[in-house]
Amino acid sequence: MALLVKICGLKTPDTLDAALDAGADLVGFVFFAPSPRNLNLSAAKALGAQVAGRAGKVALTVDATDEMLFDIVAALKPDMLQLHGHESPERVGVVRARFGLPVIKALPIARRADLAPIRLYEKVADHILFDARPPREATRPGGLGTPFDWTLLANLAIPVPFILSGGLDPANVATALSITGAAGIDVSSGVERAPGEKDIGKIAAFVAAARAAERELQQASRTRSA
Repeated sequence: MALLVKICGLKTPDTLDAALDAGADLVGFVFFAPSPRNLNLSAAKALGAQVAGRAGKVALTVDATDEMLFDIVAALKPDMLQLHGHESPERVGVVRARFGLPVIKALPIARRADLAPIRLYEKVADHILFDARPPREATRPGGLGTPFDWTLLANLAIPVPFILSGGLDPANVATALSITGAAGIDVSSGVERAPGEKDIGKIAAFVAAARAAERELQQASRTRSA
């Protein structure tokens, strides 16, 4: 299975083009007011049209109401919804059924015990995304540029694909993939020059590093099986 590369928190036409030109599979748009990457619906509509089928569009929300989700879906026309809050398994199932879209459910990870909820969410989500657990004083659940212990995911076998997030950047993505074997990777702050300000060069470098790591892992797998 090909690696899914997601660039999240895009806000401007030029950085969106950079992600698309680099070959990102998924482009993420944040709808959460405390985030420096938050989008209004008007901007989301324009950026969504700009994608023009070149990548999948992901709408990231945090404990959003149905009313908010309906507005976001109408403006962005996303291909997937990312639920990054405290949504229960029941809520994830309701959102997936009500909006008819695949759902990525984010789970915060700091220690092995944090993996326990997987068995509940794997039944209702299409992808599980693992992100670093934020500190208690944090005002948002992700995009903080902090990694967690990736060895917690080593040899993890679950029935749905999982995406790795939290503290990834062009320099460490190969190591992260080698340790976790993740089906997808998600970066936001790791390709920024300041919170909420994406860097075109870092976006290109991240995707290139991820693709290079993917090729190396595939080659290693072929060598082992030969």
